[in-house]
Amino acid sequence: MAMNIKRPNGTEDVLPRDVHKWHTVEKIARETAESFGFGELRVPTFENTDLFLRSVGETTDVVQKEMYTVMAKETKFTLRPEGTAGAIRAMLQNGLLNEALPQRVYYILSCFRHERPQAGRLREFHQFGVEMAGSPAPAADAEVISLAKKILDRLEIKNVELNINSIGCPTCRAKYHEALKAYFEPHKEELCDTCKERLVKNPMRLLDCKSPICQEIGKDAPLIIDYLCEECSTHFESVKKYLTNLGISFKVNPKIVRGLDYYTKTVFEFITTEIGAQGTVCAGGRYDGLIEQLGGQHVPALGFGMGLERLLLVMDKQGCNYLAPKKCDIYFATMGDEALEKAIALTAQLREFGYYAEYDLMGRGLKAQMKYANKLGAAFTMVLGDNELAEAKAKLKEMESGEETLINLDDKFVATFEEIYFNKMLDVIDDENGSLFAFTGEEK
Repeated sequence: MAMNIKRPNGTEDVLPRDVHKWHTVEKIARETAESFGFGELRVPTFENTDLFLRSVGETTDVVQKEMYTVMAKETKFTLRPEGTAGAIRAMLQNGLLNEALPQRVYYILSCFRHERPQAGRLREFHQFGVEMAGSPAPAADAEVISLAKKILDRLEIKNVELNINSIGCPTCRAKYHEALKAYFEPHKEELCDTCKERLVKNPMRLLDCKSPICQEIGKDAPLIIDYLCEECSTHFESVKKYLTNLGISFKVNPKIVRGLDYYTKTVFEFITTEIGAQGTVCAGGRYDGLIEQLGGQHVPALGFGMGLERLLLVMDKQGCNYLAPKKCDIYFATMGDEALEKAIALTAQLREFGYYAEYDLMGRGLKAQMKYANKLGAAFTMVLGDNELAEAKAKLKEMESGEETLINLDDKFVATFEEIYFNKMLDVIDDENGSLFAFTGEEK
């Protein structure tokens, strides 16, 4: 009886024909982060559950409803629901915060949340994220935001709006919490059960509730920006000034609070209206108390996360360019066992120099082999048979133009092929106004 095995709900497969899209986003994100001085960090897929309870917050939707947690003997482990907590834990545990500050790291990783799957919201999703630890300066906020903006610009994503807010410090929030309690208390019985608990423990979380009823009740709630202390207000004004100086347009959105408890002062989101309700493609902010909360010294920090699936949804919607998928450089069509042996040898030589070379593995006839070469999108083909082997020469055919060049099958074969190959690439440069690598093909 055949087994009907499918991937888990809320997950996706990335097929070879689509992976070049992911490579485009990852390549540009890595290169841009490194140009800002960020180095790559890799952390485990799961962490001790207490890490997320202490950092993300026990009253958040993530902790209360969405985490995947397992018990291994007497220890609870959780698949990471976000990247910041694990990155900060790694920086602490490995002594990075004892080195020159600020420390700057980036990562590309998968995250896991038990949510209702929909477009742009999966149970396993992928993030590009950065963390900067050490600087309390508002210029650091502008630096991190400008990095995110630079990545979006290099991906050619349009119609994305930067929304910023300040959610203050613990001093600001103490007064703000009292104002929220006073506002929501008369509506207590109308709130969802989760928000009734939040009203006591962390009233700011009411503003992040997904319940339509709670959202309606909270639409006229007091705004944190009206309760900022002098320090937080000055910090926020400086962030706005630096962004303006950098030519980055923004909208102050006093309703942004972010869904995780560790945020302080600046929070921001890059939002698009082109992919429906899940329009936030990048979000982040400052979390000056998180490192201390996890057992370290007081070290201010900030960062952001970009959802790769959402970025790709927007790019597909807008028809953005991607790096071209890698195609076959040369295909050897063979007739007979000796020709096959020669093709194997030549292919091995070319692969040593990084070329994508193939030959027939299916026992096809010559016509079928050439049809397969076309499906591969082979740039060049070469037919090998008894005559070619006897003369130690064969015709190299450039598939797009049909031009053929007779070349020797000797120890200079690879050098001769490279000369012809790069002449073709120079023609591509001319055709593409001097740009060989910017989304027109793979670099050699």
